[in-house]
Amino acid sequence: MELSLVKIEKPEETNFILGQSHFIKTVEDMHEALVSAVPGIKFGLAFCEASGMCLVRWTGTDPELIELAKKNAMEIGAGHCFILFLGEGFYPINVLNTIKMLPEVCRIYCATANPTSVVVAEEGEGRGILGIIEGSKPKGVESEKDIAWRKNFLRQIGYKF
Repeated sequence: MELSLVKIEKPEETNFILGQSHFIKTVEDMHEALVSAVPGIKFGLAFCEASGMCLVRWTGTDPELIELAKKNAMEIGAGHCFILFLGEGFYPINVLNTIKMLPEVCRIYCATANPTSVVVAEEGEGRGILGIIEGSKPKGVESEKDIAWRKNFLRQIGYKF
């Protein structure tokens, strides 16, 4: 078995969701779920088929995000994984529960805009995701001042009132 790291290539502020599902139907069902949950959403989705023709299946509403998804899916190349890139102004928090409720979705590895590397194992013809390495490690524990900043920030961006 060979282990490798695959760095997710994307613009710095772009959010994405990386997960695993079990069926080719994922592509169409996720597209329908996303546009129903958030009208006007901009996204690109790619799914690595693990049997049959073993193609990267794709869909989306934004050509650049679709290309980004296809490129990253090919680099990861792990069976039945999917990667969803969200357009500016759209965030994982807007769609994560919708995605998790799809019958095909087995697991979400991460939902982030942080720099991320995917830990991939390869054995014979197959590849699989073992996990992810995301963002930076903690630099300390928040203080009372940091708590006040966090609470204020969440209210500024409209997630708390």
